[in-house]
Order: sequence, then C-alpha cells, then structure tokens
Amino acid sequence: MAKPQIHTGEPALVIQPLVPAKIFSVRRYIPDYRREWDRFVSAGKNATFLFYRDYMDYHSNRFADYSLMVFHGGKLVALLPANLNADRILISHEGLTYGGLVVHRTATLWEVLSCFHALLRHLNQEKISRLLYKQLPVFYNPLPGDEVAFAMFLLDAQLFRRDCAMVVPQADRLQFQRRRRREIKKAMRFGVRVVQESTFEPFWEPLLAARLVRRYGVKPVHTVEEITLLASRFPDQIKQFSAYHQDRLVAGATIFETPTVAHAQYSAVSDEGAEIGALDFLFGWLIDERYKDKRYFDFGICNENAGRTLNQGMVDWKEGFGARCYVHNFYEITTKNHAKLETVLGGRLKHV
Repeated sequence: MAKPQIHTGEPALVIQPLVPAKIFSVRRYIPDYRREWDRFVSAGKNATFLFYRDYMDYHSNRFADYSLMVFHGGKLVALLPANLNADRILISHEGLTYGGLVVHRTATLWEVLSCFHALLRHLNQEKISRLLYKQLPVFYNPLPGDEVAFAMFLLDAQLFRRDCAMVVPQADRLQFQRRRRREIKKAMRFGVRVVQESTFEPFWEPLLAARLVRRYGVKPVHTVEEITLLASRFPDQIKQFSAYHQDRLVAGATIFETPTVAHAQYSAVSDEGAEIGALDFLFGWLIDERYKDKRYFDFGICNENAGRTLNQGMVDWKEGFGARCYVHNFYEITTKNHAKLETVLGGRLKHV
C-alpha cells in the first residue's frame, strides 16, 4: 500500500486520498427520521436536549423546519437543526438559544469540514444562497470543538453578531464580590429560603412576565403552557427554583441543565425581593450548592443590538458572582463558498 502523502504550502493544506472515497449525501429531515435523529443527538459530542425533536417541534407552527441530515457511505454523521425563513435564508435554528452542526464524539477535523462542504453544496443546489449559522458556545463542548471555527475561517464566513455570555467556571471560581456577599447575608437575616417548584405558574405570569413587560416591554419567549409542556418532556433538564420570604415568592430562576452546564434561562425578582437580596441569595445558592459539580454555571448573555450594546448593570451583577465572558458567535455563510473547502479536502470528497 502506498504511503499517504501530506503536502503543506500555499494557499492551503492539500490532503491526498488515504482510503477509497465514500459518498456524502444530505437529506432534509422529515418526521419519519425522528428516531434516527434523536438517537444521533444522544451520542453527539456537542448536542444538548434542545436538539431533540420533542424540544424542537414544540414551536413548529412558528418556524418552517428545514433541518438537514448528512450521511457518509449511508451512515448518519451529522445533523443541522435549522429553519428556512420567508427570504429563503437558512437559519440554524431561529427558535433555539444556540445551534450549529451536531457531530459524533469521534468526529475528526476532516469529517467536520466534509460535512460543511456537503451541506453548503446541497443548499447551493437548492437555490438557498445564505446560511446564518448560530454556533454552539464552546463551553458546552465536553471535548475540543474548534473544528467549526476553522471551517468558518476557510469559508470566509462573516461574523455578524457576537453575544457575551457570562459564565462561572466551577473548577476555578473567583470569590463572590463583597456587595454580592452582603446581599446574600441580608437575605439570610430576612429568612429567605429556596424551593424547587413542581409548577411554573406562581413564577411565570405574576413575577417573570410582569417584570419583563414593565422593564423591557417584552414577554418571555416561552408561554407558561409551553415551558410546562417542555418540562414534562425533559424533567431532568428543565427546573424551576424560587426564593420565598415568609409565604411570598420574591425571586425565581428557570434552569436548563446539560451534563456539564447549568444555564439560567429566565430569572426575575420582585420589588420586595430586590430590597432584601433575594435574587443574590438564590443565585449564590445555585452556584455554591445546587450546581457546584457542574463544569459551568451560565448566567446567559448581557448584550443587545447583535452584541454591540452591553447592559452594564447586568454585566456588573453577574461578574459579582465570579462570572466572566465567553463569546457566542453568529456567522453568515455564502453557500457557494463550499468550493473554498475543496482545496483543503483534496480528492477525498465524493457526493451524490
């Protein structure tokens, strides 16, 4: 057998065939593939419960699902949760907090680049000229996952949005700032206690929705009926925690869990709760006690206007718990740029 040859030089790395090429193909997801889709999500190195069809399909009436599946030699090797908007722009996925290409734990750099090539080539053939790619924040990856960042570079993808997620690394935490500790102690003097709820109703409309409308003029992305439905489907991943002063609910947080990350999807505090430090107490308890064994506690983002406007008060508050910034990138990819990967991938590609 001839020795594989790897050549380096400008403008890019050229890889000669190592094994006989297998065929890449792309199929659009249909409900008949549900079991195969979910089975792959369960083994994905960068997948969370948000990518299961029981989560994605709860808002199927809002988005035109155009999720894609990549096969290599007939074997499923990647998923792209996505929807198609009215302008025939593919978005990955407009209804999810994060998205991106889902691959198996054993996926190599060559395989990831090949999957991007297959997907973009397919989209270009389908007259879909642009993909808005919402990258999974890197701290959700239990294994190295910068293959995507390398692919974006090779594709000349345009960064059009960058969110700032405030995250606490639990293995190397900074000490809570003095003001946060002072508020926690105040709440303890008032006898504030934390309860894991069995229902979302006491928190959702009276506190969360009312607070969001009053401060920002918006409603929660999920209705109380939707979050209740999702929690019934994912009881180990979606949980509600509330802080009480005597018998009054004064603060709350809705947590989305993955094996390595606890993410604060929603939080709110009443006027009374703000005066007595209830939200500080609740988050201090979540970080120090409930989720001390997670790799990360994710407060969520602190920006607006596609990342160009920071809510400095929110940043200061979250940093007070030792959170620091991880970026969450959004790229625009021209689908015809799939050809830019061919120099790197060399003769190993074969498509139907």
